[in-house]
Amino acid sequence: MTGTEPASTFNRRRFLLASSAVAAAGTAGSAGALLPRQRRHHTAEAVVRAAAPRPAPHATTTLETTARLGGAPRTGSYRRLVSGPGWPLAVREDLAPPRAGRADRRTPLACFVQFTDLHLADVQNPLRTEFLRSRTPTAWRAQEALTVAGAVALVEQVNALGGGPHSGLPPAFVMTTGDNIDNNSAIELEWFLTLMNGGRITPNSGDPTAYEGVQNSGLPLYWHPGDPALRDFDKQRGLPPIPGFLEAATRPVTSPGLHIPWYSTVGNHDDLPGGCLSPALNDFAVGSRKLLSVPDADVSAYAKALGSGDDPKSEVLKAILDRNAALARTVTADERRRLFTPHDYLAAHLDPARAGAGPVGHGYTQDNLDGDRMYYTFRIAENVLGISIDTTYRSGHYEGSLGGDQMRWLERTLAAHNSRSYDADGHLVRRPGADDAHILVFSHHHSPSMTRRPDAARTDEPRHDGAEVIALLSRFPNVVAWINGHSHVNRITPHAHATPARSFWEVNTASHVDYPHHARLFELVDNEDGTVSLFTTLVESAAPHRTAPDFDDLSPTGLASLYRELAYNTPGLADSMRGGVQEGWAGGAGDRNTELLAIVP
Repeated sequence: MTGTEPASTFNRRRFLLASSAVAAAGTAGSAGALLPRQRRHHTAEAVVRAAAPRPAPHATTTLETTARLGGAPRTGSYRRLVSGPGWPLAVREDLAPPRAGRADRRTPLACFVQFTDLHLADVQNPLRTEFLRSRTPTAWRAQEALTVAGAVALVEQVNALGGGPHSGLPPAFVMTTGDNIDNNSAIELEWFLTLMNGGRITPNSGDPTAYEGVQNSGLPLYWHPGDPALRDFDKQRGLPPIPGFLEAATRPVTSPGLHIPWYSTVGNHDDLPGGCLSPALNDFAVGSRKLLSVPDADVSAYAKALGSGDDPKSEVLKAILDRNAALARTVTADERRRLFTPHDYLAAHLDPARAGAGPVGHGYTQDNLDGDRMYYTFRIAENVLGISIDTTYRSGHYEGSLGGDQMRWLERTLAAHNSRSYDADGHLVRRPGADDAHILVFSHHHSPSMTRRPDAARTDEPRHDGAEVIALLSRFPNVVAWINGHSHVNRITPHAHATPARSFWEVNTASHVDYPHHARLFELVDNEDGTVSLFTTLVESAAPHRTAPDFDDLSPTGLASLYRELAYNTPGLADSMRGGVQEGWAGGAGDRNTELLAIVP
């Protein structure tokens, strides 16, 4: 079981999750020699006593308070948000025993924040397939038009963070682990870079004076906030009419930009339109016909093609778009919606005008442009190395994998920072010249979503799945954690090995587009007893939990609050919550605010 402790009793120094370092593309310094300790075996979650409190100034996190659904529904099933109690610290001793007095011995090593799955969305893009909602109510989100306002509030919260509650260190950087945008379009990429670096964003495309998406189409399949008379699907669930919503959602908003450096890891939605479609669909993306509804047979055919993943050229969708062209809504064509290539993505990050708080390239260097390689290393701290890997398919699929070249690069990189490791047969290998460092690996996909599916864009390269990546990481004792996203769920998994030092943690963080709207603060500390602790603290945006009583606050802050509240009222979600928490997405106590102990060599 997992040990939990009240927020008022635990050590007040904590980490914000999201990988990256203060200096880019470096190698880690030498780590202090720590003697390995024999691990006790425990159940998946274990109870231990709290560390002595050591307060440090920091902005409110989910240790203090969390957004919760209120009492009786306003109308239908729609419920307002309230501020609820915080989530306590859970000490996970699955991989190493917690030793008494460690709070007094700790040496802070690193602190950073993880963003993941922001899904900044141009909701008027003609290539979006909202019509899938007729089959699955959750295939379209009522809150999607507010992704920019919600993300700006998250940047504001990170800028307000002081010392981590467990280490006392301020966050040194933010790592975003992919699906930064939704449709692989140039205008969304511009919004993302402006969000992170600071500046004015107009979350609108096509006609600058009018909204041209599904929410004023007259189709009852979608929420029409500006039409009180239309009894659409969502108003029947209790979503309110909000006059002026669409006008407010497309007004300019200004991001302060992050005050600390940030790093970037690519996700499938960054790499492919819709996260799974062929790059060959560019003509539809920049065109003037937007399909809002199709016959049920076409919806089923497209859903089947998505599920099988056997349509890398998106021929099924292209046929549906062509066959139903007469039913499409005429919208304003916009070249800014063009799809971009991996090379375009790298070049945009490397533009010195988009450096923000740094570093130029945000982890990528000019060397990455050679072969469009979207993986790199960077220095997180003196004895801590970050490795960002590219798990995307480029031919059109939402699953992940690693190619053979990247897998070999990853093995070489790990070997260079482990003076002792193990070969594939389990034999100890010594490398006296290796530069030992604690290692944190970042990717978009989590291990269960990585397969060996062939990549039609790279047919000559074998693919490697999540199990193979786990096996590789476990050969190198300096690996502390693999940090990722994609699932939109908070889940922390111990990857235990018979040799305790070969065990490591996989930390999977939920999205900022769906409930529960989390980022994660990470703090790494050396306990000076043969173990390290990785603290993970979930962070919400700076937007107030409560929305305006009459839904009449349409300022950027009001929209960010509404963004969260709409997400908590996703179809079917509210009914499945216990005490305002739906554990399937928010995770259990051991997946949220945790201390993760690990043996160090």
